[in-house]
Amino acid sequence: MITSDSVSIRAVQPSDSSQWAELYRGYRDFYELSPDDSIVERVWTWILDDSNEVHAFVATSGDRLVGLAHYRRFSRPSTGSVGIYLDDLFTDSTARGAGVGRALLSELSALAEREGRSVVRWITAEDNTRARRLYDLTATPTKWVTYDLAPGAL
Repeated sequence: MITSDSVSIRAVQPSDSSQWAELYRGYRDFYELSPDDSIVERVWTWILDDSNEVHAFVATSGDRLVGLAHYRRFSRPSTGSVGIYLDDLFTDSTARGAGVGRALLSELSALAEREGRSVVRWITAEDNTRARRLYDLTATPTKWVTYDLAPGAL
């Protein structure tokens, strides 16, 4: 059984490839995104490329990956500062409720503090009630609504 005491957070490593891919496929499945190994491979390439903006932390329990967080830094013209944007947060179904998500958020918060960043920000699905319980305990919801404009739509 996984407990919060048995979970560690670290930066992803090249040797994590297969376990990370399994977790990321789980994330994509959770959000009902089409299975597409080319996307999984592309994101893995981004994460390993130091010149790319996407980075990743993983949660481990023993030698097993049980969670992931993909993040990037973003400029905030309204405040003249830089924040950290959490793109993806996912916990393996066998580890949910064991503090994995909180541990990943804690690591991101600590990173933001070390780097002097102004905020850690993310979005989630309105109906993701289990995750939102954690988010409501650890962060402040904003008043902002997100829009997506398709390229060439106007």
